[in-house]
Amino acid sequence: IELRTRDRERKLIKKIDTAMKTIESGEYGFCVSCGAEIGIRRMEARPTAIKCIDCKTQDENREKQRVMRRR
Repeated sequence: IELRTRDRERKLIKKIDTAMKTIESGEYGFCVSCGAEIGIRRMEARPTAIKCIDCKTQDENREKQRVMRRR
């Protein structure tokens, strides 16, 4: 359990570092896939978000389809 917790923390720190870099470059709050502005509610809920809700939803749907094909 401790190893899993450390791994999650390490991943979160990496995401925070990435968010800090995008703030410094002026690119924070814009989707890396389509370039659209990420909604304020999404940024409040997940400040490390790099994709808008539409692109993230598409990614999740594609992943679900891949999992279903494997079965």
